[in-house]
Amino acid sequence: MSAPEKPRLLVSFDQYLPYVSSEQTGALWKLAEGRRQLDANLIRLPPSGGVAAHVEHSLDVLLVVVAGDGRLDGDGEQLALAAGSVAWLPRSSRRGLSAGAHGLVYLTVHARRPGLSVTGTAREGGEAPCSLDRVCPECGTMRAEAGAPFCAWCGERVSAAT
Repeated sequence: MSAPEKPRLLVSFDQYLPYVSSEQTGALWKLAEGRRQLDANLIRLPPSGGVAAHVEHSLDVLLVVVAGDGRLDGDGEQLALAAGSVAWLPRSSRRGLSAGAHGLVYLTVHARRPGLSVTGTAREGGEAPCSLDRVCPECGTMRAEAGAPFCAWCGERVSAAT
C-alpha cells in the first residue's frame, strides 16, 4: 500500500503568467498528478478569440478568470468576465466564451473525466460514421462543432482542416 498524497503547492500563477508570451494560446498548464480525482487547466484565449457555444453533458465546471477579460455566453445570457470572476458552468448547460481585446486567461476545474468505454450490443446497419476529425488532438475530447477553431474542453487551437 502506498503512502497517502500530501498537500503541496503546484504553481503560482502570479509568478508564472508574466513569462507567458502573448502569442501563446490554448492550455498553458494542466494538473498532471497521477492519482487525482480532479482535472484543472489554465487556458489562454487570444484577443477576440473564443470557444464555440457547446453543451457539456457529463461534468460541472468551475471557471476562474486569472487575467484579461471577456464574456461568457450561456443559455441566452451574456455575462461579463474579468480577472477574479468565478463562474459555475453546470453540466447540460450551453456555454461559450469570447475573449476581450487583451485576451482571456482562465482556470477550469472539474471532476476527472471518466475513461471511454464501449457498451451495448451491435446493431444491424454497420459501423457508425468516423468522427476522428472532431477529436481534439491535445486532450482527446470530441468537439461539439466540427469547424470550431478551439477545443471547448482544453482551449487548444485545432487545425482548420479537422
